[in-house]
Amino acid sequence: MTGGVMYQPEILSDETFTLAECPNWDAANNRLYWTDILNCKLHALDVATGLRKTWTFDSELGCFGLTDQGRIIVALRKDILFLDPKTDARAPLCRIEDGINSRTNDGKIGPDGAFWVGTMDDNPEKMPIASLYRITADGKIEEKATGFKISNGIAWSADGTKMYHSDSRGPWVNRWDFDVATGNISNCTRYLDLDDRLGRPDGGAVDAEGCYWSAGVSAGNLNRFAPDGTLLKSIPMPMPNPTMPCFGGPDMKTLYVTSHQEGYSPEKRAEFPHAGKLVKLRVEVPGVPVTAFRENSERRAYPR
Repeated sequence: MTGGVMYQPEILSDETFTLAECPNWDAANNRLYWTDILNCKLHALDVATGLRKTWTFDSELGCFGLTDQGRIIVALRKDILFLDPKTDARAPLCRIEDGINSRTNDGKIGPDGAFWVGTMDDNPEKMPIASLYRITADGKIEEKATGFKISNGIAWSADGTKMYHSDSRGPWVNRWDFDVATGNISNCTRYLDLDDRLGRPDGGAVDAEGCYWSAGVSAGNLNRFAPDGTLLKSIPMPMPNPTMPCFGGPDMKTLYVTSHQEGYSPEKRAEFPHAGKLVKLRVEVPGVPVTAFRENSERRAYPR
Protein backbone atom coordinates (compact mmCIF):
# COMPACT_ATOMS: atom_id res chain seq x y z
CA MET A 1 0.00 0.00 0.00
CA THR A 2 1.62 3.25 -1.11
CA GLY A 3 -1.20 5.70 -0.57
CA GLY A 4 -4.92 5.77 0.12
CA VAL A 5 -6.64 6.10 3.46
CA MET A 6 -4.35 6.83 6.40
CA TYR A 7 -4.31 4.85 9.62
CA GLN A 8 -6.07 1.77 8.19
CA PRO A 9 -4.20 -1.34 9.35
CA GLU A 10 -3.67 -4.07 6.77
CA ILE A 11 -2.45 -7.58 7.47
CA LEU A 12 1.04 -7.89 5.99
CA SER A 13 0.84 -11.65 5.47
CA ASP A 14 -1.04 -14.70 6.71
CA GLU A 15 1.94 -15.95 8.74
CA THR A 16 1.46 -16.06 12.50
CA PHE A 17 4.16 -15.94 15.17
CA THR A 18 4.09 -16.74 18.87
CA LEU A 19 5.78 -13.53 20.06
CA ALA A 20 6.69 -11.30 17.12
CA GLU A 21 8.68 -8.27 18.24
CA CYS A 22 11.36 -5.72 17.36
CA PRO A 23 10.56 -4.86 13.71
CA ASN A 24 13.53 -3.20 12.02
CA TRP A 25 13.46 -1.47 8.64
CA ASP A 26 16.46 -2.05 6.33
CA ALA A 27 16.15 0.85 3.88
CA ALA A 28 19.18 -0.17 1.80
CA ASN A 29 17.58 -3.52 0.94
CA ASN A 30 13.86 -2.63 1.16
CA ARG A 31 13.61 -5.33 3.79
CA LEU A 32 11.72 -5.72 7.05
CA TYR A 33 13.24 -7.75 9.87
CA TRP A 34 11.55 -8.98 13.07
CA THR A 35 12.05 -11.59 15.77
CA ASP A 36 9.80 -14.37 17.02
CA ILE A 37 11.31 -14.31 20.50
CA LEU A 38 10.19 -17.58 22.02
CA ASN A 39 10.81 -19.59 18.85
CA CYS A 40 14.39 -18.27 18.72
CA LYS A 41 14.08 -17.01 15.15
CA LEU A 42 14.97 -13.91 13.18
CA HIS A 43 12.77 -13.25 10.15
CA ALA A 44 13.21 -11.07 7.07
CA LEU A 45 10.79 -10.03 4.34
CA ASP A 46 11.60 -8.30 1.04
CA VAL A 47 8.51 -6.12 0.88
CA ALA A 48 8.67 -5.74 -2.91
CA THR A 49 9.15 -9.38 -3.90
CA GLY A 50 7.73 -11.18 -0.87
CA LEU A 51 10.96 -13.16 -0.51
CA ARG A 52 11.31 -14.54 3.03
CA LYS A 53 14.32 -15.65 5.01
CA THR A 54 14.67 -17.06 8.54
CA TRP A 55 17.61 -17.64 10.88
CA THR A 56 17.39 -19.92 13.95
CA PHE A 57 19.33 -19.43 17.19
CA ASP A 58 20.07 -21.41 20.34
CA SER A 59 17.96 -19.34 22.74
CA GLU A 60 15.28 -16.66 22.81
CA LEU A 61 16.06 -13.69 20.55
CA GLY A 62 14.89 -10.62 22.42
CA CYS A 63 16.00 -7.84 20.08
CA PHE A 64 18.52 -6.88 17.40
CA GLY A 65 19.70 -4.01 15.20
CA LEU A 66 21.44 -3.35 11.91
CA THR A 67 25.13 -2.43 11.83
CA ASP A 68 27.08 -0.03 9.63
CA GLN A 69 28.95 -3.00 8.14
CA GLY A 70 25.87 -4.80 6.83
CA ARG A 71 25.67 -7.21 9.76
CA ILE A 72 23.02 -7.63 12.44
CA ILE A 73 23.77 -7.38 16.14
CA VAL A 74 21.58 -9.87 17.97
CA ALA A 75 20.62 -10.12 21.65
CA LEU A 76 19.85 -13.69 22.60
CA ARG A 77 18.78 -14.63 26.12
CA LYS A 78 22.11 -13.49 27.60
CA ASP A 79 24.53 -13.53 24.64
CA ILE A 80 25.20 -10.68 22.23
CA LEU A 81 26.54 -11.68 18.83
CA PHE A 82 26.87 -10.58 15.22
CA LEU A 83 25.10 -12.24 12.30
CA ASP A 84 26.08 -11.79 8.67
CA PRO A 85 22.72 -12.13 6.88
CA LYS A 86 24.42 -12.95 3.58
CA THR A 87 26.63 -15.81 4.80
CA ASP A 88 24.94 -16.81 8.10
CA ALA A 89 28.32 -16.36 9.81
CA ARG A 90 28.02 -15.62 13.52
CA ALA A 91 30.55 -14.00 15.84
CA PRO A 92 30.12 -13.60 19.62
CA LEU A 93 30.63 -10.17 21.15
CA CYS A 94 29.76 -10.32 24.87
CA ARG A 95 27.38 -11.76 27.45
CA ILE A 96 25.08 -10.11 29.99
CA GLU A 97 26.06 -11.65 33.32
CA ASP A 98 23.37 -10.37 35.67
CA GLY A 99 23.04 -13.47 37.87
CA ILE A 100 19.24 -13.50 37.78
CA ASN A 101 16.50 -15.33 35.87
CA SER A 102 16.15 -12.74 33.14
CA ARG A 103 16.29 -12.54 29.38
CA THR A 104 16.75 -9.73 26.91
CA ASN A 105 13.63 -8.00 25.70
CA ASP A 106 13.25 -4.70 23.86
CA GLY A 107 16.34 -3.10 22.34
CA LYS A 108 17.39 -0.60 19.70
CA ILE A 109 20.46 1.11 18.26
CA GLY A 110 20.84 4.59 19.71
CA PRO A 111 21.96 7.78 17.95
CA ASP A 112 25.28 7.22 19.73
CA GLY A 113 25.82 4.09 17.60
CA ALA A 114 25.54 1.76 20.62
CA PHE A 115 23.12 -1.15 21.16
CA TRP A 116 20.69 -0.36 23.96
CA VAL A 117 19.23 -3.58 25.38
CA GLY A 118 16.61 -3.96 28.08
CA THR A 119 15.98 -7.12 30.06
CA MET A 120 12.93 -8.54 31.81
CA ASP A 121 12.28 -10.71 34.85
CA ASP A 122 11.59 -14.15 33.38
CA ASN A 123 9.70 -15.35 36.45
CA PRO A 124 5.89 -15.37 36.31
CA GLU A 125 5.46 -12.87 39.14
CA LYS A 126 7.60 -10.19 37.40
CA MET A 127 9.64 -8.38 40.04
CA PRO A 128 11.48 -5.07 39.36
CA ILE A 129 14.93 -6.65 38.90
CA ALA A 130 15.61 -6.02 35.21
CA SER A 131 17.92 -3.41 33.70
CA LEU A 132 18.76 -1.29 30.68
CA TYR A 133 22.24 -1.75 29.17
CA ARG A 134 24.41 0.09 26.67
CA ILE A 135 26.64 -2.18 24.57
CA THR A 136 29.46 -0.96 22.32
CA ALA A 137 31.52 -2.66 19.62
CA ASP A 138 34.45 -3.34 21.96
CA GLY A 139 32.17 -5.67 23.93
CA LYS A 140 31.71 -3.28 26.86
CA ILE A 141 28.38 -3.65 28.68
CA GLU A 142 27.31 -0.72 30.84
CA GLU A 143 24.23 -0.90 33.06
CA LYS A 144 22.50 2.47 32.59
CA ALA A 145 19.38 1.99 34.73
CA THR A 146 17.75 -0.78 36.73
CA GLY A 147 14.66 -1.68 38.75
CA PHE A 148 12.29 -2.67 35.94
CA LYS A 149 9.90 -5.58 35.53
CA ILE A 150 9.86 -5.58 31.71
CA SER A 151 12.17 -3.05 30.06
CA ASN A 152 10.58 -1.81 26.86
CA GLY A 153 9.66 1.07 24.57
CA ILE A 154 13.14 2.40 23.70
CA ALA A 155 13.15 5.24 21.16
CA TRP A 156 14.86 8.58 20.53
CA SER A 157 13.82 12.00 19.33
CA ALA A 158 14.93 13.10 15.86
CA ASP A 159 17.76 15.26 17.23
CA GLY A 160 18.91 12.50 19.57
CA THR A 161 18.59 14.63 22.71
CA LYS A 162 15.68 12.69 24.26
CA MET A 163 15.43 8.97 24.99
CA TYR A 164 12.14 7.22 25.76
CA HIS A 165 11.98 4.04 27.83
CA SER A 166 9.06 2.14 29.32
CA ASP A 167 8.29 -0.57 31.82
CA SER A 168 5.36 -2.54 30.40
CA ARG A 169 4.37 -3.58 33.90
CA GLY A 170 4.91 -0.11 35.39
CA PRO A 171 3.00 0.71 33.38
CA TRP A 172 4.75 3.94 32.46
CA VAL A 173 7.04 5.66 29.94
CA ASN A 174 9.98 7.76 31.10
CA ARG A 175 11.97 10.33 29.14
CA TRP A 176 15.66 11.00 29.64
CA ASP A 177 18.01 13.70 28.42
CA PHE A 178 20.45 11.97 26.08
CA ASP A 179 24.03 12.88 25.17
CA VAL A 180 24.73 11.61 21.64
CA ALA A 181 28.50 12.06 22.00
CA THR A 182 28.85 9.98 25.17
CA GLY A 183 25.67 7.92 25.49
CA ASN A 184 25.05 9.42 28.92
CA ILE A 185 21.46 9.68 30.17
CA SER A 186 20.25 12.16 32.80
CA ASN A 187 17.25 14.06 34.15
CA CYS A 188 14.75 11.21 34.02
CA THR A 189 11.14 12.43 34.06
CA ARG A 190 7.80 10.62 33.88
CA TYR A 191 6.39 11.06 30.38
CA LEU A 192 3.32 8.81 30.53
CA ASP A 193 1.37 6.85 33.12
CA LEU A 194 -0.73 4.24 31.33
CA ASP A 195 -3.20 1.47 32.10
CA ASP A 196 -4.79 -1.62 30.61
CA ARG A 197 -7.63 0.38 29.09
CA LEU A 198 -5.48 2.47 26.76
CA GLY A 199 -2.79 -0.19 26.68
CA ARG A 200 0.31 -1.01 28.69
CA PRO A 201 3.33 0.37 26.80
CA ASP A 202 5.19 -2.22 24.76
CA GLY A 203 7.54 -1.25 21.92
CA GLY A 204 7.80 2.37 20.77
CA ALA A 205 8.92 4.61 17.92
CA VAL A 206 9.15 8.38 17.35
CA ASP A 207 8.06 10.40 14.32
CA ALA A 208 9.47 13.58 12.79
CA GLU A 209 7.09 15.78 14.82
CA GLY A 210 8.49 14.36 18.05
CA CYS A 211 5.44 12.23 18.79
CA TYR A 212 5.84 8.88 20.51
CA TRP A 213 4.05 5.85 19.09
CA SER A 214 3.41 3.07 21.59
CA ALA A 215 2.00 -0.40 21.08
CA GLY A 216 -0.80 -0.74 23.63
CA VAL A 217 -0.20 -4.43 24.15
CA SER A 218 -3.04 -5.01 26.62
CA ALA A 219 -5.72 -3.08 24.72
CA GLY A 220 -5.24 -3.84 21.01
CA ASN A 221 -4.31 -0.23 20.26
CA LEU A 222 -1.49 1.68 18.60
CA ASN A 223 -1.24 5.00 20.43
CA ARG A 224 0.36 8.28 19.31
CA PHE A 225 1.31 10.79 22.02
CA ALA A 226 2.40 14.41 21.61
CA PRO A 227 5.74 15.53 23.09
CA ASP A 228 3.83 16.86 26.12
CA GLY A 229 2.16 13.46 26.67
CA THR A 230 -1.24 14.32 25.18
CA LEU A 231 -2.92 11.37 23.45
CA LEU A 232 -3.38 12.38 19.81
CA LYS A 233 -4.58 9.14 18.26
CA SER A 234 -5.48 5.61 19.33
CA ILE A 235 -5.76 3.22 16.39
CA PRO A 236 -7.49 -0.14 16.93
CA MET A 237 -5.39 -3.03 15.67
CA PRO A 238 -6.88 -6.21 14.14
CA MET A 239 -5.51 -8.27 17.02
CA PRO A 240 -5.60 -7.92 20.84
CA ASN A 241 -1.85 -7.74 21.52
CA PRO A 242 0.25 -5.49 19.25
CA THR A 243 3.84 -5.47 20.46
CA MET A 244 5.96 -2.87 18.61
CA PRO A 245 5.82 -0.35 15.74
CA CYS A 246 8.59 0.69 13.38
CA PHE A 247 8.62 3.16 10.50
CA GLY A 248 9.67 2.08 7.02
CA GLY A 249 9.10 2.41 3.31
CA PRO A 250 10.83 4.85 0.92
CA ASP A 251 9.17 7.85 2.57
CA MET A 252 9.24 6.43 6.14
CA LYS A 253 5.46 6.83 6.29
CA THR A 254 4.59 3.15 6.56
CA LEU A 255 4.26 1.79 10.08
CA TYR A 256 4.92 -1.91 10.54
CA VAL A 257 3.51 -3.40 13.74
CA THR A 258 4.22 -6.83 15.25
CA SER A 259 1.90 -8.75 17.57
CA HIS A 260 1.78 -11.87 19.71
CA GLN A 261 -0.39 -14.85 20.58
CA GLU A 262 1.68 -16.03 23.53
CA GLY A 263 -0.40 -18.06 25.96
CA TYR A 264 -3.45 -18.14 23.70
CA SER A 265 -5.75 -21.13 24.03
CA PRO A 266 -6.99 -22.81 20.83
CA GLU A 267 -10.33 -21.11 21.44
CA LYS A 268 -8.75 -17.67 21.72
CA ARG A 269 -6.68 -18.26 18.57
CA ALA A 270 -9.88 -19.17 16.75
CA GLU A 271 -11.57 -16.02 18.07
CA PHE A 272 -8.66 -13.78 17.04
CA PRO A 273 -7.19 -15.30 13.85
CA HIS A 274 -4.94 -12.28 13.21
CA ALA A 275 -3.16 -12.53 16.58
CA GLY A 276 0.55 -13.06 16.01
CA LYS A 277 0.52 -11.52 12.54
CA LEU A 278 2.23 -8.37 11.26
CA VAL A 279 0.33 -5.25 10.25
CA LYS A 280 1.18 -2.25 8.08
CA LEU A 281 -0.52 1.13 7.91
CA ARG A 282 0.14 4.43 6.19
CA VAL A 283 0.61 7.56 8.29
CA GLU A 284 0.95 11.26 7.54
CA VAL A 285 4.16 12.08 9.42
CA PRO A 286 7.38 10.17 8.61
CA GLY A 287 9.24 8.31 11.28
CA VAL A 288 12.73 8.94 12.63
CA PRO A 289 15.17 6.46 11.04
CA VAL A 290 16.95 4.19 13.52
CA THR A 291 20.73 4.58 13.64
CA ALA A 292 23.04 1.75 12.56
CA PHE A 293 25.26 0.11 15.19
CA ARG A 294 28.79 1.44 14.90
CA GLU A 295 31.32 -1.38 14.48
CA ASN A 296 35.05 -0.87 14.91
CA SER A 297 38.33 -2.83 14.81
CA GLU A 298 38.57 -3.00 18.60
CA ARG A 299 35.84 -5.61 18.83
CA ARG A 300 36.72 -8.53 21.10
CA ALA A 301 34.89 -11.77 21.74
CA TYR A 302 34.18 -13.11 25.21
CA PRO A 303 35.89 -16.41 26.07
CA ARG A 304 33.95 -19.61 25.49
